[in-house]
Amino acid sequence: MAVASFGAEESLIGIGEHKILNTHLIDLRTTPPDVFKDLSDTDWSKVGWNDVGRPYKVENYSSVRTDWEHSHGEEMPVRDQWQYFNRYFHDMFVTDVPAKRKEVQQKFWSALGKVDTSEIAEAFQEFIQVQIWNRIHRTKDAVWDPRGKRALFEGLDVKNPKILFLGAADGYEAMQLMAMYPGGHAVLVDYDDFCEEERFGNFPEAYPFLGHNPATGGHKVYYREDFDITFEVKDLRDIDYAPDFDIVLSVGLIEHFPDEHKPHAIEYHRRFLKPGGYAIVTTPRKQLQSQLYYRIMGEVMNFGYRELMTCEQMGLYMYENGFDILRSGYIKAHNGLIAQPR
Repeated sequence: MAVASFGAEESLIGIGEHKILNTHLIDLRTTPPDVFKDLSDTDWSKVGWNDVGRPYKVENYSSVRTDWEHSHGEEMPVRDQWQYFNRYFHDMFVTDVPAKRKEVQQKFWSALGKVDTSEIAEAFQEFIQVQIWNRIHRTKDAVWDPRGKRALFEGLDVKNPKILFLGAADGYEAMQLMAMYPGGHAVLVDYDDFCEEERFGNFPEAYPFLGHNPATGGHKVYYREDFDITFEVKDLRDIDYAPDFDIVLSVGLIEHFPDEHKPHAIEYHRRFLKPGGYAIVTTPRKQLQSQLYYRIMGEVMNFGYRELMTCEQMGLYMYENGFDILRSGYIKAHNGLIAQPR
């Protein structure tokens, strides 16, 4: 696995600045534009599936999965699918992109010199993947997307919120919420212990989250160590909390459930909310760029069931399953909505 090169250079960046590091981008800008297309004026009672169409299914699975299934004669278990995804995805996050790009270029030229067609094809595919990851995460910052998510999360009527993050992975969005609404507690739930140990456990301590300063009313930068967080390694079906959370959050979760199981996935967002609490949900956008991304990056991304949705499709799923949509729209690579149970 690649080794992260997170360093002190992050701490040199102040409010209002942004900088591209070897592994990711830091963005503490406070001025518009935040990339959030607001669709909150949608009348969901008048939206139907004939109007919005169906989600796009991503079906080009990684050869790691297809080879496993060929050798075992059965479908790879869902838990194994997620374990593979988390490890491959984390490996991209901690990659020193300039160094990796140089390594792959050397590999490509070496293969050309040997006229080894299989090595040439492998090196070229790896080079394209590195280039795409560089653009999506390191320069466009479309995975974490702090400015878009801050715009989506703003204006909640909460104080010292108790947050439940379903399928938390690295816990990024919970930490961004805690910076914007400081003083609360977050419970992160994921059934892969790799997420607790690596994706969240080794999240860069120097990464700055731009949030709110209650003492001054202005901006303040927070770090992972500033947040009160508990991580629970559990299957969502096994969690048994009281309905006392101010926010129940999921990021890229419900699109992994076929339609017959989506009501169950959405119910988890309702079950643990206190009266007046908010469900915050995002899914990857159904757009040509995303379709190409999952096509080209399928070998390291596509291990389980996945859909790409429009904001209208995601909102309709939530509305049909008993939620009123307070805010909806899309950011760089994701749809986002804030909802409350009817």
